Amino acid sequence: DVMDWATEKVNEISLLKEQDTFRKEFIGNLAHELKTPVFNIQGYILTLLEGALEDPEHNRKFLMKAAKNVDRMARLIDDLDVITKIEGGSLELDVATFDLGHLVREVMDQLEPRAKRADISVVFVEDGGRKIDVQGDAGKIEQVITNLVSNSLRYGKEKGTTQIRCYDMEEQVLVEVADDGLGMSEEHLPRIFERFYRVDKSRSRNAGGSGLGLAIVKHIIEAHDQSISVRSTQGKGSTFSFTLLKA
Repeated sequence: DVMDWATEKVNEISLLKEQDTFRKEFIGNLAHELKTPVFNIQGYILTLLEGALEDPEHNRKFLMKAAKNVDRMARLIDDLDVITKIEGGSLELDVATFDLGHLVREVMDQLEPRAKRADISVVFVEDGGRKIDVQGDAGKIEQVITNLVSNSLRYGKEKGTTQIRCYDMEEQVLVEVADDGLGMSEEHLPRIFERFYRVDKSRSRNAGGSGLGLAIVKHIIEAHDQSISVRSTQGKGSTFSFTLLKA
């Protein structure tokens, strides 16, 4: 049928246009994310070459600033590698039973120095220290919790608190990571898991995020056939919630 064929072709063209727009937007965003650290490194090296290299007090300071920007680029490249694998369908899950409570405590230990620098308390609200056995890829879920807690430290407030809770549901465990930081208005919530989406662009980049963390989190949870959501109030904080299957 000619009409069916025509409709199919119109849909194909529409999809190709959408993909092309998405590709251009992605490349533009990526260029923007890389531009800042590259320009910063360029500036620090130029300052060193113009004389600061001979000043022991200043050369170390500029080298450390350059190193910080190199780390930022490395994180962005690592995150790009992860998200490319996920979206290309080549991410394999190593599903096994593990103790979620133990994993949360490990993440807290790893992030303790950052939490101290941010002057934010990270608290795991435990139910008597019981084991929380779940099914999933422990390494990937560790990445999810690390990204969510890191996010709360990045946008939290001084002397604030990040709380991690696990709720026992019938067949699942609900995990919540809640902070009392900046929060965000409702208009941002539908897009918060998009690649490179930023609520406050200048603050986000200064805080050192790659802009890919929440997109990776969403993909990992969905790869487990589970769900993730966010609720937030501007000026009061945000709560990210995701589910995992009980073991």
